[in-house]
Amino acid sequence: MAEKQADSFYYTTISQNGQAEFRDRGSRFIAYAFPLSDQADFKEKLSALKKEHPKAVHHCFAYRLGLDGLNFRASDDGEPSGSAGKPILGQIDSRQLTDILVVVVRYFGGTLLGVPGLINAYKTATALALQVIPTVTKPVLIPYRLHFDYTMMNEVMRVVKHFDCPVMRQDVQLFCHLEIGIPRNRYDEVIFRLKDLKGLEAEKI
Repeated sequence: MAEKQADSFYYTTISQNGQAEFRDRGSRFIAYAFPLSDQADFKEKLSALKKEHPKAVHHCFAYRLGLDGLNFRASDDGEPSGSAGKPILGQIDSRQLTDILVVVVRYFGGTLLGVPGLINAYKTATALALQVIPTVTKPVLIPYRLHFDYTMMNEVMRVVKHFDCPVMRQDVQLFCHLEIGIPRNRYDEVIFRLKDLKGLEAEKI
């Protein structure tokens, strides 16, 4: 999944939060899906859900970040090994999504479901949540840091805006520092145009 995305110019994620519920023999499985920016964002979202559902017996989750396939995590949170986190992650990967978190909150209904039943419940709850959320395709960005004199601001911003390079951070004084994301599919063009600007320094982050 992620390796395929890393070779492309675009990746797919979800555009908003969503939730769905699945029930089996009295147990409730409430799946919450969120767009995710980083691990700090994950900790905040999981903590908020635990406060919202303090009486739930399990808060199982999986997330995937980035495009290299290496930044992911899955947790069974006390359920039998492999019965919760892995099925959740499997649904994320089957849709080739990244920068996403899914947490499934379980309220126990008094009947043991067994490992096959749990796998089905966590898988189904996640699938139902992901079905109701629109996906969005975004360009893969290569982060760059630009340094230039303030008098060049208009020339630099003309290039940045023309190629839809988002500005992640900026420090504008007499000497300016910009951190931008260069769309991978326009990379050669952007670098060519930036090198044309005399006095501008550009470095890959």
